[in-house]
Amino acid sequence: MSTNKFLTYINGIKSLTTGISTSAGAGDADKLVATTSSGKLDSTLLPAGIGVSTVNALASEAISAGDFVNLFNDAGVLTVRKADNSNGRDAKGFVLAAISSAATGTVYLNGQNTSVTSLTPGTGYFLGVSGGSVTTAPTTSGTIIQLLGYTLSATNLMFEFDEPTTVV
Repeated sequence: MSTNKFLTYINGIKSLTTGISTSAGAGDADKLVATTSSGKLDSTLLPAGIGVSTVNALASEAISAGDFVNLFNDAGVLTVRKADNSNGRDAKGFVLAAISSAATGTVYLNGQNTSVTSLTPGTGYFLGVSGGSVTTAPTTSGTIIQLLGYTLSATNLMFEFDEPTTVV
């Protein structure tokens, strides 16, 4: 919550009020908006269809921040696990925060994965094993080749889903 105060008029009386940095919906109508501690607007303040595409999913294993992940149906439940080119688990997105096994977490379906490290700027990265990425497409029979995206810096990979191809 913002600690900045804004001068407003409420029923004709000058008042100091605090802006909201997240919204719970219609109950927050007509309130002043403040940025979050990151200096950006929270996605709850944006209309549907605008902003980052995310889904919440139950983790079937522990997932680390920055991992590329695979979404799948487990008995009718949207579930997330580490993507892996060696077993056909293509990357549907990535996570910015770790998710414990059996916990629910946020999966980003596209955009900037800023929880990665030691990347070479301007380089294309392919899906690796166990949620990781590599700079060379795999060539082993039975693995999948999936371009994850390109790096903008050593800690920022711009992910956009690409259909995988199986190596024969």
